[in-house]
Amino acid sequence: MNSENGNYLSIAVIVAGIDEEYQYNIICGINKYARENDINVSYFAAFGGILGSRKFDIGEYAIYKLTDFSKFDGVILMNNTISDSAVKEMVTERVRRSGVPTVVFDCGDIPEFCNVSINNNEAMKELVRHVIREHGATVINYISGPLSNPEAVDRYRAFIEVMAENGLSIDEERVYFGEFRSMDGKMAVEAFARSDSEPPDAIICANDAMALAAISALEKMGYKIPYDIIVTGFDCTYNARNYSPSLTTVKRPLFTAGYTALSKLVDAIGGNPSKGCRLEAAPVFAESCGCPDCAGEDIKGFRKRIYRKTEVTNMNISLLNRLTAGLAETESSHEHFNVIESFIEELDCEKFCLCLTEDWRDNMDLPTAPDAEYSSYMTAPLIWDKGERRNVGYFPSSKMFPELMETGGNINYFLPLHFRDRTLGYYIMTNGDFPINSLLCHTLTMNISNSIENIRKLFHLNKAMDELDRLYSIDPLCNIFNRNGFIKRADEMFRKCAEKKKSIMLSFIDMDRLKYINDNYGHNEGDFALQRLAAVISECCDQKSICARFGGDEFVIFSMDAVEEDGEALIRRFNTKLDNMNRIIKKPYRLSASIGNAVENADSSTTLFDIIQRADDKMYELKKTRRAELEKLYPSETSTESEVDSKAGL
Repeated sequence: MNSENGNYLSIAVIVAGIDEEYQYNIICGINKYARENDINVSYFAAFGGILGSRKFDIGEYAIYKLTDFSKFDGVILMNNTISDSAVKEMVTERVRRSGVPTVVFDCGDIPEFCNVSINNNEAMKELVRHVIREHGATVINYISGPLSNPEAVDRYRAFIEVMAENGLSIDEERVYFGEFRSMDGKMAVEAFARSDSEPPDAIICANDAMALAAISALEKMGYKIPYDIIVTGFDCTYNARNYSPSLTTVKRPLFTAGYTALSKLVDAIGGNPSKGCRLEAAPVFAESCGCPDCAGEDIKGFRKRIYRKTEVTNMNISLLNRLTAGLAETESSHEHFNVIESFIEELDCEKFCLCLTEDWRDNMDLPTAPDAEYSSYMTAPLIWDKGERRNVGYFPSSKMFPELMETGGNINYFLPLHFRDRTLGYYIMTNGDFPINSLLCHTLTMNISNSIENIRKLFHLNKAMDELDRLYSIDPLCNIFNRNGFIKRADEMFRKCAEKKKSIMLSFIDMDRLKYINDNYGHNEGDFALQRLAAVISECCDQKSICARFGGDEFVIFSMDAVEEDGEALIRRFNTKLDNMNRIIKKPYRLSASIGNAVENADSSTTLFDIIQRADDKMYELKKTRRAELEKLYPSETSTESEVDSKAGL
């Protein structure tokens, strides 16, 4: 037993398209054995190859890179559900390298894995023979699954062999290769209709989903099934059994296959490995080939099941719509997680873990194709456990789970969260069948993913707006408010003081002889002097004050709730800090400045600009009295070089 997962066997299952009936029946078999024997099973599931988007598929398949197979006691690899051959090979190789006992389905070309197979070939042969010999079909079309899939190969080979044994030729235009998706049945019929070939007597389909879609397309074209064209399927799904006409198909023991797979895997973990087993399938002849329906459910039972399925679907649609609307209103990650939490209980699960990459929000450049994968560390901002909420700050992504499982018999579904090929994280749903029971699980997952991406973009948009506001408000040289920022902030402070009838102080500061420094030591040195003076001015401000570079060599300080004594204290503090700065920088020139203070009551009869002007006037009055001092500081500067003296009237 893997110590990473407590004292219970822990099994990983790799699967794609868990909303399909084939996967559903096998998963139900696996889960039954797991619950009976207190085994923890974790499904790593993707919905790749569905939307026709390569970038979307990359984001989906990243979930397989998360799986650390060495942390599990065994693996069930449903690689026959993965349509992408490169992804299938990547997963198979990673499982092979892990060395853990592994079971596969209908895949005999990996000898080190235990293969649980179903005799597809013989059952398909019986079905094709029946269509030819019992119903007289001689012109037959075939809709195949992808030949990268071993089950598709078995069924196609059976079709070819029976056609040959009955002396019937196969026209390439009468064979269509799809992906086992229902849309392939429709597309195949449309492709057949576009060809110049005569209509077939029968269409043999490699699965029920394609067969049912083909029947629907044919009926829209005016054909009657089976009178004009016979159509058959494979899998004996619920929809196939209860369609009208009921579908001639092949019944496979899928539930038994899942149950047997986990049983064989447990034997291998216990030291009794097996090469596998072969289960038998059987044809079911029904209305779509012209036979009477012997396998359909009773009408009352069918009506009840249809009502329950419709009721559940409607409830799920309502949940999804409400969740979508709620997420659309969120503007922060906290609000976003709260909305998700409010809907988890309706998913009927025991535990829900939302796991995001550690930099899901802060990093603008999340991993993209072709290396989409999860960060080294994850964060779990939302863990809902039987009604209680908590979170985990950070955990290694190699652990996969944010928390250790302490009990057995748990069924976990890992589903990827991503935006196109950007990995955002994943969620884990524990002990709830929503992922396999609802056709809306994929839609729910995409909605959560898109809403997380929206929050991420909103976060960066707000950061960009803050930066624009900073650039608009902050002087880039001195790193304090510029005139725009000062007016905006000081105006707010002024109004508050006016409302509370408090006094304010406006200090206007003018740097002495900046032009002299620029002309004699260069503009870089002038910038340095401005920066040091701004630092001194900033240090003189307390929590009730703000400062700004008002323009050129002019600075201002706005202080709330001030009295006359505060002005004198500010001048003393300023001069002391300025002397300290001069001692620190040790320049051939001396930093100096003139300050004018205006302390007044804030009221509606005056404006901020009026007070700034009065402080400016006081500063220049002071500057007139400092002519001799300035001459000693800058003896080499001529009067024509001093724009400040000209303004001051010196």
